[in-house]
Amino acid sequence: MQRTPDPDGPSTGRVHVDIRDSVATVRIDRPPANAVDPRLIAEMLGALPPLVTDPSVRCIVIRGTGRFFVAGADIAVMRSLDEATQRAMRGWVDVQNVLAAAPKPVVAAINGHALGGGAELALACDTRIMSSSATIGFPETSLGLFPGAGGSQRLPRLLGAHRALLLMIDGTRLDAESARDMGLVDRVLSDDEFDAAVADTAASYAAKPTAAIGLLKSVVARGTALPLDDALDLEFDAVLRLIETDDAAEGLSAFLDKRTPHFTGR
Repeated sequence: MQRTPDPDGPSTGRVHVDIRDSVATVRIDRPPANAVDPRLIAEMLGALPPLVTDPSVRCIVIRGTGRFFVAGADIAVMRSLDEATQRAMRGWVDVQNVLAAAPKPVVAAINGHALGGGAELALACDTRIMSSSATIGFPETSLGLFPGAGGSQRLPRLLGAHRALLLMIDGTRLDAESARDMGLVDRVLSDDEFDAAVADTAASYAAKPTAAIGLLKSVVARGTALPLDDALDLEFDAVLRLIETDDAAEGLSAFLDKRTPHFTGR
């Protein structure tokens, strides 16, 4: 089944949603470089929330079109150095927050270059799979800026403050192998293998107990900012919610019956 954004909403035809076998693939298509502007932000914010709340969607894949994942902010927009422009572009953080809080796995399929805002978008996903011909980085300092749409906060949480700070100060553009070795991405595939590997990964995640995964994402995201005792209380509250799910009952029954579990996300 294929869905496209509501033509009466903020759609500009730059975001395409395809849903197959419980996996929703969201493809950004704004030639030539999939650069971010307020219209693209609006369309993403229109397309993503229904996928997050749709129980039939059990995994979300984010990818770009052509040679780019997302090239970053549209410089033609950003050259307006005023507060109104910055607030309009700040919606890109809202897009990331929707993905980070999604109660299901989210895969960044980095099919091409992911720079600035594109790298920030990838950081908000649960796992990052990168094509071997792609690059990723935060080049904002070359423009007299810094990664101000989530990057300055998400990257240190992933790599550690020192390494992340140097990466952003230097404006380093990493090839895929270097990004994987650094821990910025999780897997690197050749261009020929990339699409099939993304599809296999998404199908694997969609078959998992997404009720448990959603609670796990919430506990990790909230708990890391709390003292340990408070975080452990948060964890136990989530466990009590988890044992009421159909997936928990199914997983334990399947183990005892020596069969493959069939999870529904409920």
